[in-house]
Amino acid sequence: MADAPDHAQRDSLHYRAMRDIVERMQDDVPGKFEITKEGIVHDMMAPGRPHELTAARVSRRLEKSMPDEIVAHTGTPDVEGALEGIMRHPDIMVIAEADMEGQGSFDPRTLIAAVEVVSQSNPDNDWVSKLRDYPLLGVPVYAIFDPRTGTGAVLSEIHATPEGPKYAIRKDFVYGEDVTIGEWTISTDGLPLYA
Repeated sequence: MADAPDHAQRDSLHYRAMRDIVERMQDDVPGKFEITKEGIVHDMMAPGRPHELTAARVSRRLEKSMPDEIVAHTGTPDVEGALEGIMRHPDIMVIAEADMEGQGSFDPRTLIAAVEVVSQSNPDNDWVSKLRDYPLLGVPVYAIFDPRTGTGAVLSEIHATPEGPKYAIRKDFVYGEDVTIGEWTISTDGLPLYA
């Protein structure tokens, strides 16, 4: 009689099954899929113009202040921590070009920062789920821009808590102020709001 799989093995099998489902559905179902500890997140709404314009402006502003070997990448692939059972797709990934080489998903521990523009249709994904998942994945800095309110926050300094890793430092900002993400300070002037 075979032994029952242990907890870690079950988690790994469960994650692999979710990953397979996401891969099969990604090209046929509109929207974006991510995997959290709770399961698959499906944002059915394609990001609107204010969301995409915010991501483009923040990315360009970051790249103007960073050395050439660091990029504020807005494309694919995903960031995946298979051991943690999490696959996310930040709106902007601050990462060294050298860490982008190769195949497959990005290792989340190579990110310098993850930047999210809050989705109008699913704000809890950015303010709750990713706030939990990014420190668990080892992403050292997490910046959130919220076009619903014209505010945001930069979170850093991962530390251990009884509930798991969390960010110890949170610096809130309002649009119009300068904000520091990692080592780079950018303006938030002219970022659009949702109508």
